[in-house]
Amino acid sequence: MKHIRKPCLCFVSSSGGHWEQLQKLEPLARKYKGFFVTEKTKFEEPLGNYFMVQTDMKDGLMLVKMIWNCLYSIYIWMKEKPDFVITTGTMVAYPFYLLAVLLHKKIVFIETFGRANMPTVAGRKMEKHADLFIVQWETQKKFYKKAIYGGCLY
Repeated sequence: MKHIRKPCLCFVSSSGGHWEQLQKLEPLARKYKGFFVTEKTKFEEPLGNYFMVQTDMKDGLMLVKMIWNCLYSIYIWMKEKPDFVITTGTMVAYPFYLLAVLLHKKIVFIETFGRANMPTVAGRKMEKHADLFIVQWETQKKFYKKAIYGGCLY
C-alpha cells in the first residue's frame, strides 16, 4: 500500500490586513501540513512560523531588505518543501511566488478584501501564474480574467 503524503501549504502575506485575512485559513494549515510566513513587526503574531524583514516601496533600504527576504525564503522553501503557496500579497509574498513559478508549484492568490472597486498591483502581477485566483467581492471580478468569487474571509 502506497503512503500518500499530505500536501504542504505555505501561507504568506505582509502584515496588517493582508495577514489578518490569511490567518482565517488556519484550519487548512491544521488539516494539511501548513506553515505561515509574514513580516516581523512590533506586534506578536500567533500563527507566524517565519518572520521576514518588513519592506516598503518608500524605504531607502528596500532593495537590501528584499535580497535578504529572497535568501531567507529560499531557506524556508528548502526546509518546508511546499506544494502550494497561498497568499493575499504583497511584497513579502513575491519571493515565494517566484519560487512557486520556477519550481512549478501551485499558487493560490486571494485578492484583498480592502479593494472592492479597484485592482491591486499584487493581483495584477500574480494573476498570470495563479492556479486559483479568488476575489472577495463580486465587483473585483471585472478587473481579472481568471478571478472567481470566493466570498469574504472575515
